[in-house]
Amino acid sequence: MSKKVRREDLANAEKKYQMLIEKRNELNEIARILRDERNLLNEKKKELLEEMKKCKELRDKAVQEMRKHKEMRNKLQHEAKKLIEEKRKNRKLMVKSLPLRVEELNAEIQMLEYKQETTPMSKDEEDRIIEEIRKKREEYDRLKKELEKQKEIEIKLSDAEKAIDELFKKANQEHELVLKFYKESQEYHKKYIKLVQEVAALINEAKKKHEEYLEVKRQADEFHRKAMEMRARIITIRREIRAKREEAKKAIEEINIKAKQALFDEKKLEEITEEALENLKKGGKISIGL
Repeated sequence: MSKKVRREDLANAEKKYQMLIEKRNELNEIARILRDERNLLNEKKKELLEEMKKCKELRDKAVQEMRKHKEMRNKLQHEAKKLIEEKRKNRKLMVKSLPLRVEELNAEIQMLEYKQETTPMSKDEEDRIIEEIRKKREEYDRLKKELEKQKEIEIKLSDAEKAIDELFKKANQEHELVLKFYKESQEYHKKYIKLVQEVAALINEAKKKHEEYLEVKRQADEFHRKAMEMRARIITIRREIRAKREEAKKAIEEINIKAKQALFDEKKLEEITEEALENLKKGGKISIGL
């Protein structure tokens, strides 16, 4: 192969090498941008995951508060219902006519006593009235005790009524808190679900960016491999050209030596001249020292 062809081959190889390097660098830059975008998405994902964690904690705390107030509400309502049942039972013990009956007995006793004291009567009749007064007084005393018990029951019923009202009032307050914390937990839950969806979208987007990055990096590595192969070829061509140059230089030196030896030998000088011309055709240089 002539020196000119090898030079052209070297120039083409260097041009192709430069093209491969530029393409590799271009792809590496694209890969860097994709990697940075992927990393930004991952950073955003981390931020959202942290926000998700806080949101979940707040939601769980609201749910815990809701359950606490719900338990208290149910407890208060249960106590109120127990009082209502007790009140119902006590009310059954109440005799509406009892106060009137006690007054009637008291009046009857007074009338009988007045009759005994003011009306002339036989001993048998008086004994009968006295017995009747005794019986009525016993009934009066018995009913009076029952009336006292009934008054105590009435006080209990009144107190129970107040207690029931107070319990339901507190239960309603607890119910309002249940609704408040339920609404709060739902708001945090909706926000949490939205964050979950955003994180899922970021994961998918980051995954796509990573796949694009790997593909572009693979292409860049392929161009780098080809560039290194071309670089090796350039080095080989340069070594070949340098070897040829050294070979030609050595051949010329040998010719110069022979020329000096055959300076006065025309036949040998003619042979040397022809050899030199042949070397010139091959791209070498000739210098004959005298």
